[in-house]
Amino acid sequence: MGTIATSVRSDEAQAHGSQAANGLAIVRVTIGAMLVWVFFENLGKGLYTPAGYAGLINFYITKSHSPAVWKAVMGLAASHAALAAPAQALTEIGLGVLLIIGLLTRPAAFIAFLYLGSLWVSEWGTSWIWELLVPVLASLGVAIGRAGRRWGVDAWLSQRWPSSFWW
Repeated sequence: MGTIATSVRSDEAQAHGSQAANGLAIVRVTIGAMLVWVFFENLGKGLYTPAGYAGLINFYITKSHSPAVWKAVMGLAASHAALAAPAQALTEIGLGVLLIIGLLTRPAAFIAFLYLGSLWVSEWGTSWIWELLVPVLASLGVAIGRAGRRWGVDAWLSQRWPSSFWW
């Protein structure tokens, strides 16, 4: 009798784990799609040009409620917009593609967590607080939950190297 009960609980846990993996994969792909969308939106707005990038960052410096130390970091980025703008473009498109295909999901999601968190702090007081906070925390959940192991390249890689931290 104990064997049957244990088997049923194991099957239920496996089914719930599969549902959770599917849910995290949906969140992973959604965050990736958001980043790819933002890349193309910003590209269309000219925000990856030095002038466009510096203008946006200077807006956040003057209008946001970010801490002074963070405004100094933003000022450094604005003064080096010729390097910072393409770096931001590569970050957005790179993280977006990695998350959509589920490759190196854990580090990509953790970097997305840090990146989106930095944008969230930059925008304090200029936009709705939850606009970026939800994707920030969802990115952390994706990193912790190993969301690339479902519907992603990481699923294949984890079969070959199951103990790797990267997926």
